[in-house]
Amino acid sequence: MSSKYKTGEDAIPHFITFTVVGWIDVFSRECYKELLVKSLQYCIENKGLQLHAWVIMTNHVHLIVSSNTNKIADIVRDIKKYSSKQIIKAIQDNPAESRKEWMLNIFGFVGQNNNNNKEFQFWKQDYHPIELNTHEKLQQRLNYLHENPVRSGLVWEPWQYKYSSATDYYTTESGLIKIEPV
Repeated sequence: MSSKYKTGEDAIPHFITFTVVGWIDVFSRECYKELLVKSLQYCIENKGLQLHAWVIMTNHVHLIVSSNTNKIADIVRDIKKYSSKQIIKAIQDNPAESRKEWMLNIFGFVGQNNNNNKEFQFWKQDYHPIELNTHEKLQQRLNYLHENPVRSGLVWEPWQYKYSSATDYYTTESGLIKIEPV
């Protein structure tokens, strides 16, 4: 997953984005969002991921992450690799998925044209990490991330969106994933 963009100091929060190939709205289905949530939780518990903020949109994910024990690039690689396999398998096994053939054709076409894959490609290769080394950068990206569901018309207020850390930042409640607020 070579990129001209590289992470800086891993202990400093980074804003990263994963995008589904073809901007396919895979995460319009809750079952696929839940698989990504489980993958993030696993990396928090087992890979040293410090998750500061997150949002799962219909075709992309924004995270603010850091790590004191592992390289962010390695954690991102593991999240993307594991979640893509789980989500593609779930699509294949889902008898109610009306878009199954269409999605698998696109994932297969993109995967066959990329030497990094054996069969399917779910996520675009890059994730463009941005080191949030000032309070202004951090606050701007945090607001951008939490306002994304509002701008997309999914909810009226950021904390109303279930698949986001906005609940943790705007209310006294806890969201779906334990975060480390910044």
